[in-house]
Amino acid sequence: MRYKAVLFDVDGTVLDTSEGIVKSVKETIEHFDLERLPESEILHFIGPPIEWSFEGKCGVTGDRLKEVVAYFRDRYSNYNLLLATPYDGIFELMDYLRSNGIAMGIATYKKQDYAEKLLLHFGFDNYTDIIYGSDYEGKLRKSDIIRLCIDRLGGDPQDVLMVGDSSHDAKGAALAGTPFAGVAFGFGFGKFGGEDINDFEHVFYANSALELKSLFEGGD
Repeated sequence: MRYKAVLFDVDGTVLDTSEGIVKSVKETIEHFDLERLPESEILHFIGPPIEWSFEGKCGVTGDRLKEVVAYFRDRYSNYNLLLATPYDGIFELMDYLRSNGIAMGIATYKKQDYAEKLLLHFGFDNYTDIIYGSDYEGKLRKSDIIRLCIDRLGGDPQDVLMVGDSSHDAKGAALAGTPFAGVAFGFGFGKFGGEDINDFEHVFYANSALELKSLFEGGD
């Protein structure tokens, strides 16, 4: 087969995490009496490091930003983290990849402990032992996280397919030297985030998780 391994993003790719994140963002905005944001803007908090979102969307900086982020993380990790739903077909896709000897990993901007707790809860750990998330300082870029996964997998980056729902995933894959497949059902591309997949190099654009099977069917 053309690809020997697949890396998946989490938010908007394997899990719809919108309920928990949106709830936590709203609770944080209310607690600190920040400017209220429309739902469409809050959805943009899903995916990138939360520091970037509160700074860019709410104008919070410095020590206050640290307080805001700490409060958000408490609300999300201790109360709202598991308010998530696996996307239709994602387990069937992973069953298919596993049965065909395709290695799988997770490369996400989600904090490492959040990612591990979520993936264990929903059973994704049955498919992959490779889980790399973001650091708590938000210093790692998506390309760094993807490279960490590739290093664990070994081999040529061109043999690894990155699957994600946003420009962060597409740009990270390009910088890491690995092919990218986008999905339309997440928070970046398609109707939710308004990003255009055609602005980024990609080998495939899937409307459902199971459509990704076509990249592997008929291979040798």
